[in-house]
Amino acid sequence: MPVAAFRRLRARIRECFFQCLKAALTHEQGKQVLVDSLSGLISPVHGLHEFANVESPYDDTGRCSEPRGAAGSSDVVFLTGRFRSGSTLLWNIFRQLEGCTSFYEPFNERQWFDPVSRGGFVDNSHLGVSEYWREYDGADELIQYYDEDWIRCQLVMGTQCQLPGMKTFIERLIQLSPGRPILQFNRIDFRLPWIRRHFPDSTIVHLFRHPRDQWCSTLAGGTGFDPEAGTLEQFADADEFYLRMWVKDLRHHFPFLADSKLHPYRHFYWIWKLSYLYGVRYAHYSLRFEDLVAHPRTTLQSLFGRLNLRVNHWMPIESLVRAPHIGRWRAYADDEWFRMQETECERVLFDFLCNSHFLEAGREDTPVE
Repeated sequence: MPVAAFRRLRARIRECFFQCLKAALTHEQGKQVLVDSLSGLISPVHGLHEFANVESPYDDTGRCSEPRGAAGSSDVVFLTGRFRSGSTLLWNIFRQLEGCTSFYEPFNERQWFDPVSRGGFVDNSHLGVSEYWREYDGADELIQYYDEDWIRCQLVMGTQCQLPGMKTFIERLIQLSPGRPILQFNRIDFRLPWIRRHFPDSTIVHLFRHPRDQWCSTLAGGTGFDPEAGTLEQFADADEFYLRMWVKDLRHHFPFLADSKLHPYRHFYWIWKLSYLYGVRYAHYSLRFEDLVAHPRTTLQSLFGRLNLRVNHWMPIESLVRAPHIGRWRAYADDEWFRMQETECERVLFDFLCNSHFLEAGREDTPVE
């Protein structure tokens, strides 16, 4: 074969190969192959933080005039909790405090800062809430920073993760706050190492709830999915709180989530437990939902004391707290069924954790209990 013809053929083969590779990596199976192939081969470059304050040798070049910006603000409070953990109640409590600006789910796909996309729907299970967006009025500039992929991609973020758009979005939200910024999220539990790295002077409050009741709260009526025959593959119609979406992204980090033949409660429980582990490891204060609704004033006094917040009138706050039925899971399945599912989850998780250091990256100090 002539040399010129051979080179053209080789170029064509290379072009076709990389087109196929690019197409393959857009699919979940291709992404998993890539993750498996690179496992253990990629490690962060250490020591680069030493370069952060090295000035440019040229005075006329651009520079970061405020390297910390809003990230250095010491009064910012992040509220983190899973869906149906009582996080809306906690957000609404902070909303009643004078001097605080309490932002609801900043990453939510309804984009509260956009009057067009947010609509007017309010979940009737959110008692005492007539709208979610009052604090966002006048903050429509956030549209230019927001990325809806934040709700489904890169749900796990370590300290070395680079996502400047997300950092800018949060910083602008903080800067736009007329009062003490309170940011309530349902989508940062596996991003807490990143939050602590980029907002080191803030305080993180972690809310958690009993997994059985929380599971039933995610289902329509609490009993809307067969405890015996159902699998994650069959869960689409009952999946109102993104379980399959989270599994799709998190399984690249926690491979045991990939088994779609299991009952979805196992996937729910794994994510619940991992979220709990991240919360108690990286948050400054952990709060149990059951304590909040059973003893609201005592529980909140402890929390507010840590945050240097004073309450002048407790009646508006206590009126928001209406304890749900505790133990509603018994209408879904008996203790033996739940215990069997959870025991298997714990066994798998124990094996995984014993061979993993997934919580080590980004640990800078001992969290406050």
